[in-house]
Amino acid sequence: MDGLVLPVHLSGERGRNRAQGLPQVAANDDRSAVLAWLARYKDSPATLASYRKEAERLLLWCVHQYGKALSDLTHEDFLVYESFLEDPQPVDRWVMQVAQKAPRSSPHWRPFAKPLDRQSQRQALSILNSLFNWLVQAGYLAGNPLALRRRKSVARPAKTSRFLPHEHWAQVRATIESLPTGTPRLALQAARYRWLFSLLYIGGLRISEVCNNSMGDFYWRRGADGHERWWLEIRGKGDKTRAIPATDELVSELMRYRNARNLALLPREGDTLPLLLPLIGGCRPMGRSGVHELIKDIFRKTAARLRNLGTDHEAAAAHVEQASAHWMRHTAGTHQSDNMDLKAVRDNLGHANIATTSIYLHTEDDTRHDQTSNAHKLGWSV
Repeated sequence: MDGLVLPVHLSGERGRNRAQGLPQVAANDDRSAVLAWLARYKDSPATLASYRKEAERLLLWCVHQYGKALSDLTHEDFLVYESFLEDPQPVDRWVMQVAQKAPRSSPHWRPFAKPLDRQSQRQALSILNSLFNWLVQAGYLAGNPLALRRRKSVARPAKTSRFLPHEHWAQVRATIESLPTGTPRLALQAARYRWLFSLLYIGGLRISEVCNNSMGDFYWRRGADGHERWWLEIRGKGDKTRAIPATDELVSELMRYRNARNLALLPREGDTLPLLLPLIGGCRPMGRSGVHELIKDIFRKTAARLRNLGTDHEAAAAHVEQASAHWMRHTAGTHQSDNMDLKAVRDNLGHANIATTSIYLHTEDDTRHDQTSNAHKLGWSV
């Protein structure tokens, strides 16, 4: 978006859908108006990245493909755009042709990694609908052309299917445990994979939470029963914090990972090292796209290993191959709910605010810690 320059005739300064009167936002062209909308999400990096991607795709399409300003678009134009999302043409202009996602600065970068499936199309148009609703509310546009779009009802399953059942999670663990460690670099890679998946599975962390929190967020607290328990304080979505039980297994994995990095086994208070360290490049936190690619790499390796076992494993391979980083969060929640009180699962994942008085309910927190430790285990073989 920062480098996107709109031609004067496509800037939207005189768009047919511009509202009359004084707008409530200091923007006189479409790009500035979109940036004002995006600024609302600066405290939520994951949401900002997702919304920015869809807005940029639309603006690029308007300028380089369709020849219309964003504030000129009609209901019929969005029918054309929806077809474009399903099959971006010409491919060499819009779809990346490299195996791994190229960075934004690369000449290989394109707006799409691949054509969008139906669910991704719905998500894209839902985000753009939010954009246009806001532009109308801000007095920048007169109407929202997406409001006329026919919304097909979608039969949603009562339970999410985007998780790994126990047998598939066991296969992912087996893949990580079989990673080569014959050189110092390979050993560091294997240690990082194992620690990442330990964090995702025990903590149910989002990728943004892996990237934005630090080793110093681990701390111990003496419970009402006199036992000392380790916790991980996570600053998550919406800048809200929650305390995740750092089970004995997770603390052991933390020490294992830190030992592989030649660090003291346990972090000190105020330790600013990120939870996940890059192999090279010092102590800067990894970017979300890099962490996402690590997770996808393990799922791809697992699917390939399953296929090598024979055709009987094709269904499992196909399911694991579909998995994404957020599947690990759903996997953590699903597996926890098998044997734990749902309130404990809710608090572990941060799905609801905890009442102010709950900061004093240490006995309740200790029960949650013990339930998590006893019922939700990693299951590494060694």
